[in-house]
Amino acid sequence: MSDPGPSTVQSSLPAAAARFGAPVVDIARASAAEVACSPVPAIPPDPPAAPDPSAPSALARVLRGPSGLGTAGLYLTPREGQPKSPEPDAPVVGHPIPGLYHHPVPEPDPARVEEVSARIKAWALEEVDLYPDEWEDQFDGFSVGRYMVACHPDAPTVDHLMIATRLMVAENAVDDCYCEDHGGSPIGLGGRLLLAHTALDHLHTTEEYEPQWAQSLHSDAPRRAYRSAMEYFVQQSTPSQADRYRHDMARLHLGYLAEAAWSQTDHVPEVWEYLAMRQFNNFRPCPTITDTVGGYELPADLHAQPAMQRVIALAGNATTIVNDLYSYTKELAAPGKHLNLPVVIAEREGASEQDAYLKAVEVHNDLMHAFEDEAAALSAACPVPGVQRFLRGVAAWVDGNHYWHQTNTYRYSLPDFW
Repeated sequence: MSDPGPSTVQSSLPAAAARFGAPVVDIARASAAEVACSPVPAIPPDPPAAPDPSAPSALARVLRGPSGLGTAGLYLTPREGQPKSPEPDAPVVGHPIPGLYHHPVPEPDPARVEEVSARIKAWALEEVDLYPDEWEDQFDGFSVGRYMVACHPDAPTVDHLMIATRLMVAENAVDDCYCEDHGGSPIGLGGRLLLAHTALDHLHTTEEYEPQWAQSLHSDAPRRAYRSAMEYFVQQSTPSQADRYRHDMARLHLGYLAEAAWSQTDHVPEVWEYLAMRQFNNFRPCPTITDTVGGYELPADLHAQPAMQRVIALAGNATTIVNDLYSYTKELAAPGKHLNLPVVIAEREGASEQDAYLKAVEVHNDLMHAFEDEAAALSAACPVPGVQRFLRGVAAWVDGNHYWHQTNTYRYSLPDFW
């Protein structure tokens, strides 16, 4: 399908990319020289500066507001008629975190939201028997239809949106039932995750033992959800897209295991260690399938470029810190000790709860600026239509993810730090 250009839902992308040459698939099939992109030079970090006694406080630094080119750098020519922000009279649900660098987006298409919401609930209840009746309000409160429509504005059909929606629900079922709220435990987590992962990455075994494995995929809600969601996904994706997703899910499960190990030993990691864990235990599997949901493919050799991998990693890291910040009060109110970035900063750096939270906002903003800078540099260095469309899709996912966290007042509320 042709690239529809920036959606009206993606307000942070004000212009359309220029067209280049042959279609991306033809380019990808050409010689390596034809698809090679000029490398993006790494910029060494500046040496740490000496403390400045006149520097503004953490609160002042955060509240002075975001700045930067943003994802406008992903577009090479202006396009008229694209909204730059939500309409002034549009309803706004929830409040964004003060000082958090983000791009507001208009409300997602209500007709699509309604259809996706109805279809995902039918799938959860009728196809995979995902949850008991007493969890229905939590399923509805998650608002996954609104989430996925906001994150994938270029999805050509509701069927394409459902690819992402099923996978999102399945991933959350594994997190809730194996790790978190609904019976989750760090004890024995590795075995549970390994067996669930075989619903994504099939076991190849002997004829004698294969039926037992196949039967196991129906044994609990997470495995039923993984199996079904993956079956739908492989029907719409290419083999390389499916393998890419399996790889990113293995990354996610590795992050789950690291967090579980720390929980079992009551270990609070250093801040850099926590951020390393969050690079794996994060949203990466979601934006990395943006091309499948968009109805096209970023060829594997382009997806695997180090510069592209850095952009995807930064997007996943930034969106995951958004989750840490919006879920902060929810996690503090839950039983036990929940690791999130403000909690780790407070303990490891001796900061107050307020200063630790505000520093976590700055960490997020730094990650967002790095994501946008690297995405713009890659777009300029590799002017292939598929690359540029994929980068826009990842940026749309980043913005939609923030929108969902901000507006999901059923799940999240902000601390009183301002």
